[in-house]
Amino acid sequence: VQLQACGGGLVQAGDSLRLSCAASEGTGYTYMAWFRQAPGKEREFVATIRWNGGHTYYADSVKGRFTISKNNAINTVYLQMNMLKPEDTAVYYCAAGRSIMSTSATLRGYNYWGQGTLVTVSS
Repeated sequence: VQLQACGGGLVQAGDSLRLSCAASEGTGYTYMAWFRQAPGKEREFVATIRWNGGHTYYADSVKGRFTISKNNAINTVYLQMNMLKPEDTAVYYCAAGRSIMSTSATLRGYNYWGQGTLVTVSS
């Protein structure tokens, strides 16, 4: 499965941005997710969605501001980011994997990764 992410950019605090991630196929994974990695920090979980069923889960830091959604017909997952903060600045990666609920918020739950898209939020 190949993943292609896009939608990053430079925005101001309080602005919104939507990321997209298209998968080359719609099978071979049970969850798709977004992770992010800020300069000098480890990659961290942002949000995940079950590919069949739509169950979602968010990191506390983005809950209420970010929304993950999907379009199964075009094998695409989205991340709508509202009320962006400077601390949201990072490279955002989409991921797919044969995860289960207990691992869906962890790096080890995913074996397919996109190339990353940079989101920069200025204050």
